[in-house]
Amino acid sequence: MGFTYNTDRYKNQTIFILSVLLAVMVTGGIFWRTEAAAEAGMQQEIAGEILRFHVIADSDSEEDQKLKLEVRDAVTDYLSRELPEDLSLEETESWVREHTDEIEDAGESALAEAGSDDPVNAAVTTCWFSDRTYDGLFFPAGNYRALRVEIGEARGHNWWCVLYPGLSFGDAVNVVDPDGNHEKIKNVLTEEEYSKVTAVSDFKISWYFWEGK
Repeated sequence: MGFTYNTDRYKNQTIFILSVLLAVMVTGGIFWRTEAAAEAGMQQEIAGEILRFHVIADSDSEEDQKLKLEVRDAVTDYLSRELPEDLSLEETESWVREHTDEIEDAGESALAEAGSDDPVNAAVTTCWFSDRTYDGLFFPAGNYRALRVEIGEARGHNWWCVLYPGLSFGDAVNVVDPDGNHEKIKNVLTEEEYSKVTAVSDFKISWYFWEGK
């Protein structure tokens, strides 16, 4: 018995499969664009409420990364002593701008004690940050205002935290209060904004998109 090849059936199956794949691709593309737009809006809202603190190492060598932490500790010690409490975001940024010389001195003194003569440059500027999630707080990628402290050539990996509202100078590694809550950042964000940054990191903005819209 000869084999009969049903070309029409094959064509119909192929068309069906391609149609399904196209629908999946179109739906996925629409969802991705909508999700990206929602995340961009979320980032802009949060960026207008906080001031970040950014320390960039001279290089990624083990020694320079250790020096970065020395500068971080020296600057956070200075800020915890001198930065007045209960300032607004604008007042905090203004104060920091007026004291960049002292911030640089604190960093360079720490480097000198460690045997380094690298310069330290400090400025309040707009910086690009990638997605970051720390202790349940999600900060989407985008431009943020930050106190940027550069060591030497500033070509190494960075360390960052949130300077305003003051979330944790105690151990200089977390972006939450020492007792583990988020009250300070909650107080400067709207209820909707706060719900976004505290979304579980595995769901990120997808969780917000489906639950919040």
